[in-house]
Amino acid sequence: MKSIVKKIGLLALLTIMSCNANTKHQNNTYSFNDSIEPIPVKHYIKVALLLDTSNSMDGLIDQAKAQLWEIVNELSYAKCQDNKPYLEIALYEYGNDNLNGEEGYIRQVLSFSKDLDEISKHLFSLTTKGGNEYCGQVITTALDQLQWENNPDDLKLIFIAGNEPFTQGKVSYKNASKLASNKDITVNTIFCGNYDQGVSSFWKDGADLTNGNYMAINHNKTTAYVATPYDDEILEYNKKLNETYVTYNQIGLRKMQLQAEQDDNAKDYSNANAVSRTVSKSTHLYKNSTWDLVDASDSEDFKYEDLKENELPDELKNKSKKEIKAFVSKKKEERLQIQKKIQDLNISRKQFISKQQKEDVNGLENAMIQAIKTQAKHKNYKWN
Repeated sequence: MKSIVKKIGLLALLTIMSCNANTKHQNNTYSFNDSIEPIPVKHYIKVALLLDTSNSMDGLIDQAKAQLWEIVNELSYAKCQDNKPYLEIALYEYGNDNLNGEEGYIRQVLSFSKDLDEISKHLFSLTTKGGNEYCGQVITTALDQLQWENNPDDLKLIFIAGNEPFTQGKVSYKNASKLASNKDITVNTIFCGNYDQGVSSFWKDGADLTNGNYMAINHNKTTAYVATPYDDEILEYNKKLNETYVTYNQIGLRKMQLQAEQDDNAKDYSNANAVSRTVSKSTHLYKNSTWDLVDASDSEDFKYEDLKENELPDELKNKSKKEIKAFVSKKKEERLQIQKKIQDLNISRKQFISKQQKEDVNGLENAMIQAIKTQAKHKNYKWN
């Protein structure tokens, strides 16, 4: 009997210690071994971004490309108790004549992914062309197709941006909102245009039905950057950071090339945007365990014994497992030191920007961060 009481007491304690102490966990499994340690639960911030890619939305797509990294950087500071949640982003486009009309002019560009380079690549692939914008249908499609999971501590958010009436299409946005609420998913709406016009065309109602945020932005406004005295040094560290990646398996070289391409895409906008990406690469959200040995070595199921000779880079061929492990460990230490220097420089960079830029000027970035932080409070997420 005492043993049962102890276990019940422990379960109660574990519930209190969860990120959302008021939420009942139905799927967490706990291990009652000699040390009585709970199996760790991973928390996720899941963001589905639904972008209108009709003719008038070039400015919105440019903002998404230019402001992605600052959004990621802000999310890297989130905490659920003492744990840093993972970030997954899915991407849809809708309202484009190049898309299949029978499917509502909707395309899943990318399902939920933690691969920030892939997310960046797909954002840069978007183009615009006139079409019909069916908000209710694209929301419903994202709800049905994506793997949202059912951990009640996950922060699950939809952001839909566009400028046509929210009521268009055969699928009711109200039914879509009801389905989202049933899945504990919050719908946030971003109207590209005048605030009152968005209200009258039901964008605000679309957000209110799931207690989401309604926001109106000037989608044609150019992203504002503040150059800082720390930018050049951060970009130099980015070069050194890239040298710590150790490719393996068949996709390694292609993924390393993708990393370089996204560095270039960011820099094409400005040095400041490239700096923001570099900062993202120094956070826990930028992981590449599918192709980089340094990140892969941190995975629970990784074993050096499983590495195949033909999948190793030239510098590791014909090396013993001990030598490979020593090489990877050295690269890991180098990376940690470089990431720490980037983070330290970024603190000074942020302080400089806050003094120069007195108001929020980047529409999509600020709208999304504001909504995420507002809704994160309900799940007891905190920011450093």
